[in-house]
Amino acid sequence: MAAAMSADFGDAPPNVFQFRDPKPAPDPILELGEVHGAGAGQVPLVVDNGSFQCRAGWALDHRPRLQFKNVSARSRGASRSDTQVGNDIRNLEVVRWLLKTQFDRNVVVNFDIQEQVFDHIFQHLGIASELCVEHPVVLTEAPCNPLYSRQLMSELLFECYHIPKVAYGIDNLYSYWRNNKSPSTGLIVSSGYHCSHILPVLHGRLDACNSKRINLGGSQAASYMQRLLQLKYPGHLPAITLSRMEEILHEHCYIAGDYIEELDLWKRPDFYEKNNHRMQLPFNNKLLASTLTAEEKLERRQQQIRRLQELNTRRREEKLQLDQERLERLLSIQELLEDGMTDRFKRALLEMNMDSAEELQSYINKLSLVIEQTKHKILQAEVNVEVDVVDTKPDVSDLDQVLSCDQTMDDLEGVNELDQLFPEFQSDFGKQTAVAQPIGQMFNLAEYHQLHLGSERIRVPEILFQPSLIGEEQAGIAETLQYVLDRYPKEQQDELVQNVFLTGGNILYPGMKTRMERELLAMRPFQSSFQVTMASNPVLDCWFGARDWAVEYKDRAEGWITLADYEEKGGEYLSENAASNVYVPMSLTKPT
Repeated sequence: MAAAMSADFGDAPPNVFQFRDPKPAPDPILELGEVHGAGAGQVPLVVDNGSFQCRAGWALDHRPRLQFKNVSARSRGASRSDTQVGNDIRNLEVVRWLLKTQFDRNVVVNFDIQEQVFDHIFQHLGIASELCVEHPVVLTEAPCNPLYSRQLMSELLFECYHIPKVAYGIDNLYSYWRNNKSPSTGLIVSSGYHCSHILPVLHGRLDACNSKRINLGGSQAASYMQRLLQLKYPGHLPAITLSRMEEILHEHCYIAGDYIEELDLWKRPDFYEKNNHRMQLPFNNKLLASTLTAEEKLERRQQQIRRLQELNTRRREEKLQLDQERLERLLSIQELLEDGMTDRFKRALLEMNMDSAEELQSYINKLSLVIEQTKHKILQAEVNVEVDVVDTKPDVSDLDQVLSCDQTMDDLEGVNELDQLFPEFQSDFGKQTAVAQPIGQMFNLAEYHQLHLGSERIRVPEILFQPSLIGEEQAGIAETLQYVLDRYPKEQQDELVQNVFLTGGNILYPGMKTRMERELLAMRPFQSSFQVTMASNPVLDCWFGARDWAVEYKDRAEGWITLADYEEKGGEYLSENAASNVYVPMSLTKPT
């Protein structure tokens, strides 16, 4: 959990957390001999090719040696050797517009990026991939992976890296296989970065025909959280990044047992105050302790007054120019009468909305007087500015001692004029001309740079059960689960619900198991039994399961596709195993 604010801010409340903003350390480049004797013999290489994270290591490892975000970045015009992959990218937000992934949803479609990821894995595991990779590869793929995607993947592995053999399996099934070693029947509920899946397993084999996918996962949740907080705090748009939203999801969100009841609780002030999490954004805390000396206060006040004088003078000059143009127009009309052009003179008077030559003369006299007064005010303001420059050490106790009486009256007139022009800034000017105070006394910068997480803590992960919250017209996890169960007879339904298995990154939300039990209780018949279990490690169990399978089946033919199989049966060929997809050969319709 994120740590509370530092001691610079005093005793912070227990519900204030700082963003950790972790920076990944570049993956070390290992020597092949360091890997448990991997240089002697063909030790399988296990790669969990997830859409959020890629995990890779040897079948003899206790944990994956490499864990990195499955993205790459390369600027336009840069060479292939300048590509950064995974943990080599120190700050994802800086290069987010350059980030590329090989996935569309959870299916690999961009094999140029996939090749860069493989190069990264082989290089950091000490394998020289220029000639060939002399190790079997266990690789995860999507449920019901399209044949074309598998064909291109096999082509990449066999023809580019010359591996001896490969085994494909579904990450969720590897996790299920690790936690249920016997060929059991169950229902897998998995939720990852791009998609969620409901996968029925009958006697240890996937029932692909009744499997369902929901196009919702951690990616959509992070985007939803970002939109909510950007609308709530428009002043902090640059600081509300996707990486921070993922951190909030992982550490501060939870699944509500009953969403409506939980929302009602959040409306109560005492509940909100107790459960509200405040995320502290970074800011310059030195401003909190800054104070101004008497000379600095005087200088700041004089600068503010000078800016007001300049603005007032500029407005008077503009008004003077308009009055002079109007006076020239009136004098040109008076000349028409002096030149005997009576008809033109009368038409001009009508255009100016005047009735007689006397009224015209009166208006000319008044306008001339206004112009002379405006010129005098502009000249007087310039003289007062010069006096300010010479007198640099006036008494700071009284504004009247800083300015002459005429200048003070002139500035007050300028303030009134500004208030008429900009009424929305009337209150701000009073604050600006007041004696400057320490920033910490006027404004709490720490509180201003806080994001309050209230009902967002349950609203965002709720999209897994109610996709309509973000405008998605598809069923949630509970509805899809009910739909899958309805496709089986009652006896099989009873057998499936005895082993509802939860896996995937989104299963780590607190309250997920309780919510699934509540949903099953609502949809199952009265007094019927069911059992919900979670993977021992929802994130890594897929890699552990693939590793266990690789060790157990290392010397068997079952589940492996060899180079001979690839050349004889095509790239789409799949040798089935306990955690694999079902192989459906491609059938081409012959022309009649």
